[in-house]
Amino acid sequence: MLLKDYALALVPKRLRDSLDAYGEIFTVFAQIRDPKVLRSLAGPAARGLLFKRGKQGVPTSMPASHEAFFDWSYPSDQPEMADLYRRAKQGQWDGEHLPWHLDVDFDDPDVGIFPMDFLDWDHAARLGIKLDADERRRLVMDMGTWSLSQFLHGEQGALYAAAQVTEAVQFMDGKFYGATQVMDEARHVEVFSRYLADKAGKLYQINDNLFTIIDALMTDGRWDMKFLGMQIMVEGLALGAFGTLHQMTREPLLKELLANVIQDEARHVHYGVVALREHISTALTERERREREDWAFEVAMLMRNRFFAYEVYDEWFAHKLSRARWREFIAGSPGMERFRSTMFRRLVPNLREIGLLTDRIKPYYERVGLMRYFGGRAADKVSAAELLSDGESAAGFAAA
Repeated sequence: MLLKDYALALVPKRLRDSLDAYGEIFTVFAQIRDPKVLRSLAGPAARGLLFKRGKQGVPTSMPASHEAFFDWSYPSDQPEMADLYRRAKQGQWDGEHLPWHLDVDFDDPDVGIFPMDFLDWDHAARLGIKLDADERRRLVMDMGTWSLSQFLHGEQGALYAAAQVTEAVQFMDGKFYGATQVMDEARHVEVFSRYLADKAGKLYQINDNLFTIIDALMTDGRWDMKFLGMQIMVEGLALGAFGTLHQMTREPLLKELLANVIQDEARHVHYGVVALREHISTALTERERREREDWAFEVAMLMRNRFFAYEVYDEWFAHKLSRARWREFIAGSPGMERFRSTMFRRLVPNLREIGLLTDRIKPYYERVGLMRYFGGRAADKVSAAELLSDGESAAGFAAA
């Protein structure tokens, strides 16, 4: 045992877990090289990770500041965005028409949000996590409910960010499409909220890392940063997560709900790629582009840390298992490995496509194991039908 580990073993568990949490925060921010990125994320990180504003049980007020861009000539000079707008109008759906009448029996392990092999029970036993069959089923159910809760919180952030971006984006065709995304996000909040309330009967608080990212997006006055953060980072990762859950779940109502959401999200990420591809290559200075490149990497690290499900840990194991052991358990679980693989397989090619994955930043992605996704197809080259197909998902899982 290392001296550090021996010393930590002598510290009371509650204090040890607090030190572990602060250590995670320090690790993320100690590697930020660009002072502008640090300033951009420091305030949101303090509010989310230290003061835990998302867990105080009251609505959160975030000061939003951005320019609203008007064009009184109403040009139509972005054909790819115009096509997305036409597709979005044709693809509208009503959440009321989902099969809400279906009974969802979460006591049946064959009809759960996640399958029982989502977690590695042999690994759990080696770490001292000993659960009977009913406890295992309930833990898997809670992991599924936690995931859907984070999807819901992310969709609320996307709703407000989409409204801001519609005001601020500098393309008229982009404003038309942005208006359809606001409607899409409202519908997503509606259906995830209803599913959690009526079927799961439970809602987890927002994860601190996700709160930090949403806070950073809502309070940044630059339209392209809102686009980068929400359309490329949050929506891109969500698209991968939704696709993975759609393939894993055997619950028919949730499967149909996700199929509809995925078709919307595919357009949203495509929109982000189209809007930023030209902007980043032609409208930014090299210094501004590098800042966004660094920012995207740091947000990717926050998103990766989001999926340790500490909210479930606090409910189940805070009194008897260290955060470090829980993190090891979750990081190595088959379901979470599949989630991470699919999400970053969606994200990394989009960053490459818009010009934020240059040789300068590649070593950082390589160091955390994400460069293996570099050669994948960006969002404008992947259809919603492919995202929903068993073959596409299975191929991605096998490659991971």
